[in-house]
Amino acid sequence: MYIYPDNLKAKAKLWLWELRDVAVIGAGLLLSVLALSHGAGMLLLVLTVLYAFLSIRMEGASIMDFLRCAVCFLFLHQQYYEWEKS
Repeated sequence: MYIYPDNLKAKAKLWLWELRDVAVIGAGLLLSVLALSHGAGMLLLVLTVLYAFLSIRMEGASIMDFLRCAVCFLFLHQQYYEWEKS
């Protein structure tokens, strides 16, 4: 028996993000600050903040997961229906 959640099978989290997301957000913020200091604009900062918002995890799901499933269902995978007389 371990004290860590789900008996050492849960993914590591920091606040509302998984650790992989925290690393991506940190690297994005660092690159955004460097881009802002060189006058490259705010696009990278906006993309980093958007990624941080979309990757917030609550109860095992994030907004990005939902959007990914919605795009796959609506646009990427063919829906196939068979009609039969009963």
